[in-house]
Amino acid sequence: MKTAVVILNWNTEGFLREFLPGLLHSCSKVSGAEVVVADNASTDGSLKVMAEEFPQVRTLRFEKNLGFTGGYNRAFAELAEGPDAPEHFLLINSDIEVPEDWLGPLVEWMDSHPECGACAPKLHSWQEKDMFEYAGAAGGYIDRFGYPFCRGRIMGRVEADKGQYDSPADVFWATGACLMVRSSVYRKLGGLDERFFAHMEEIDMCWRMQLEGWKVTVVPSSTVYHVGGGTLPATSPFKLFLNYRNNLLMLSNNLAKTYALALHHKGLGAEKAAAEGIRKAERKIRSRMFLDMVSASVYLLTLKTDCFKAVAKAHKEYRKQRLAPSGEEVAEYLKAWGDKARVNGIYRKWIVLSSMMKGSKVFGSVKAEDFHKI
Repeated sequence: MKTAVVILNWNTEGFLREFLPGLLHSCSKVSGAEVVVADNASTDGSLKVMAEEFPQVRTLRFEKNLGFTGGYNRAFAELAEGPDAPEHFLLINSDIEVPEDWLGPLVEWMDSHPECGACAPKLHSWQEKDMFEYAGAAGGYIDRFGYPFCRGRIMGRVEADKGQYDSPADVFWATGACLMVRSSVYRKLGGLDERFFAHMEEIDMCWRMQLEGWKVTVVPSSTVYHVGGGTLPATSPFKLFLNYRNNLLMLSNNLAKTYALALHHKGLGAEKAAAEGIRKAERKIRSRMFLDMVSASVYLLTLKTDCFKAVAKAHKEYRKQRLAPSGEEVAEYLKAWGDKARVNGIYRKWIVLSSMMKGSKVFGSVKAEDFHKI
């Protein structure tokens, strides 16, 4: 097996029935590709559907819901055992419809670009086929406070795909809804950070990839169609909790190394760059937490008490779970990777404010010079 195409399923029997046949057909056209369904202890009829309607598909059954992070880590660990371990892992949601020719361009890109650690197709809306989809559009970036946005989507506004992002592009992150990862890189990084459970874990992994010299690329010759909201609806307080907590965990994981890397590129020694990087990261995270509490205050004033509680809980859990690198760890990182790593796609401004000021122009109004060069 060259490419393991893995659906991590949890209570989506309807999507399996609707979209798995097309996925199986398309993957049968690509040499060495195999579809695997990993089930996160579903309580609906998912396992019955797999046994009765798709008995030919390898199904991994987990005894409890391990989340997006734990589920994929366990699935890929099992698939990596033995002589038939895949070169590529491909994460794909059960609520994605694929055309026949979506997988080949991704495999070809990885084969011809050894510096690429992960790549992804363009993500379109299943409901409106010519529109980008919120979860990943044409590849993502983050702003100075860690808020993610995409080519084709900023905040809640999305663009129609008119070919404006039809050139391959190195990005800061690509969506975990459909993401191909070099298996050797995935294992070296330790996979997805299981503290996240779900949401933003792929952004964190893409950031960690770049910090070790790998590129993340969107391959626009491949497009898939995403339903979205298949597991947690956008209004879920639990989803809100995950997003707020995980965004802070992501900054804690990576921001100090990124600041230190930028300073090191400007000629500062490893120890001094590490100390200054940690100081800048801590200050930025405090600023982000302040902005979070402003959002929480708005929830409270508008009587959305569940949302207010979700943000407060997210901060409490973040303080318990954060594992920020020490000065020694950052300095050692710079000595190992300071001349090799480049981080692409951090916006110099605050994307929330920029979006409000620029209205419906969305990503088209963002210029290349608006990004940090690290």
